[in-house]
Amino acid sequence: MEEEIKAEFERSGFTLDQEEDILKKCLTFCINYKLTASDLVSSWEVYYLNRQLNGSVVQNGHMDGFLLHLQNEHKEILIKEEAHPHIYSSNDVDMILSEEHEENKEETIGTPVDQKERLYTETIDSTPGTNGIVPSSGKPSRLSTGHVTPFGQRTNKFVVQFTLNEFANKKENDSREQEIVGHEDDIIRRVQPSERCSLEVQRSRPESGCRFMYDKIEDKFNSLENRIRRLTTAFVASGLYEESVDPTMASQKSAFSVGMISCDGEGRLNEKSILLQGSVEQSGGQRVRLDLQKLTQYSFFPGQVVGVEGHNPCGHCLVASKVFDSFPFSVSPDVEFPPAKKQAMDHEFQPDSPSSTPEKLSLVIAAGPFTTTDNLLFEPLVELLAYATRKQPQLLMLLGPFIDSEHPEIRKGTIDRSFDDIFHSDILRRLQDYAKYMGSAARVVLVPSLRDAFHDFVFPQPAFDIHSDLKNQITCLPNPGLFDANKKTCLGFPFPEVSCRLSEHFYPLYPPSEDVPLDLSLAPEALQIPSIPDIIILPSDLSPFVKVLALGEKTSTGEQTRCIAVNPGRLAKGVGGGTFVEINYHENPDRTHALIFRM
Repeated sequence: MEEEIKAEFERSGFTLDQEEDILKKCLTFCINYKLTASDLVSSWEVYYLNRQLNGSVVQNGHMDGFLLHLQNEHKEILIKEEAHPHIYSSNDVDMILSEEHEENKEETIGTPVDQKERLYTETIDSTPGTNGIVPSSGKPSRLSTGHVTPFGQRTNKFVVQFTLNEFANKKENDSREQEIVGHEDDIIRRVQPSERCSLEVQRSRPESGCRFMYDKIEDKFNSLENRIRRLTTAFVASGLYEESVDPTMASQKSAFSVGMISCDGEGRLNEKSILLQGSVEQSGGQRVRLDLQKLTQYSFFPGQVVGVEGHNPCGHCLVASKVFDSFPFSVSPDVEFPPAKKQAMDHEFQPDSPSSTPEKLSLVIAAGPFTTTDNLLFEPLVELLAYATRKQPQLLMLLGPFIDSEHPEIRKGTIDRSFDDIFHSDILRRLQDYAKYMGSAARVVLVPSLRDAFHDFVFPQPAFDIHSDLKNQITCLPNPGLFDANKKTCLGFPFPEVSCRLSEHFYPLYPPSEDVPLDLSLAPEALQIPSIPDIIILPSDLSPFVKVLALGEKTSTGEQTRCIAVNPGRLAKGVGGGTFVEINYHENPDRTHALIFRM
């Protein structure tokens, strides 16, 4: 076969630079896409002319772009094939059920799997209009041309990696599972979630099309100063702390001060480099070194506003005896917070109706990238939608990046389509198909990321401006996005510097890292959190987690407000699958059931 490929290239007037490597890759292309040597060289000639390459030498560096060209050719063929939908007959159903029966026969009895590593081996079908990629249990997902990807060759799918409150509402979950699984015609029947959740957007700032990156030094100064002054007022108004004093003023007595954590250099923050910056009103914006030797434990990041109880014996070093890093939300009405601008997304939902249960919420959460690094087929997204079709959550929440600017093919610039076209044809179209298939009760929430190649590169970030006929089902939020679903407040925060430990504080960092385009002129209305959310979604590249946090000041009974912090991880990692989270929220965190799935 390699000799045939070489002969075809020579017959068309081309010579091979690194002959052995190029022939091996071309042979792989022929096998994956079922091409003859003549077909391969014909496709190369089209790619050669479109790219306006010079000379007649085929170079090894051209192979990556040529592979993408072949993928796009076959994708166009698939789209044309989908224009003529197949009408299922009773014979088709019998054949599918027969195939499943044969698969079950081949299964052998094995060692019981550990409880935390249970495998969901249920059959999961793709939603309509998913470019022919049909994930099924135990079989590799592939294009109709026979191309098999590493993602499709996975043997273990949907492995439970972590469980929160495993036995919470177990009876309700089991009964619902039996209701869904108990029908043999699940393969082609149209399912609909039984209950539609309410959805109310608390904040829509910054708005789409806003002007950004024109912030002045005055805007930055006012933003930081207002943050210190606002939290100082909140600490005092809570009644739990004394009046704040200038932290730079020398005093032998212990006093309470509020300021912002900063670093004395450009390096990493450590116990020797921590400074406390007071407000301009109290200390003229001066900084004082913070001595932490008397503290048994502490957690700081630059830009964090804290309350410190201690004394400053000589005026240049504040010896801290206590640090209060929890924001007091139970403040008096004198503290001015901007009113939340809520936007109801469902006028038909009536919380008082008997059929609605606002104390419950089921949602599936996933964060991009939604495709593997070896292609732009978005196979993980297809399988996620298939899983959501099976489980029927009330809310499917997807956080960016959707078109990842760090994807190898995008970084190389070898794609021949616009980013906007990829988003609408490969992502939004699939989400619309999912929403239509599931019915009006299904809802989808989209939150952008700074890594989205086709969206505004600014933080805070406006929502996607999409035009869809399903606006009542597909909702776009800014980054960060704050909304209420069934009276549960959720905060989506795709910020790159978030970890489980830092999720207990409030953002942003200051100064931000070099790759974060923070615009403080947009921050006052977009980054203030008026209350502790019930669920905080913080996607990052770190290990996924679901954790119950205790935030805010303690009450007279010693209790704190509790919320659930979630890092769903990345849906795709390298050429393989990543993780996502499924949550069934029941009244409070103790009764909430959550699962982290590894694809």
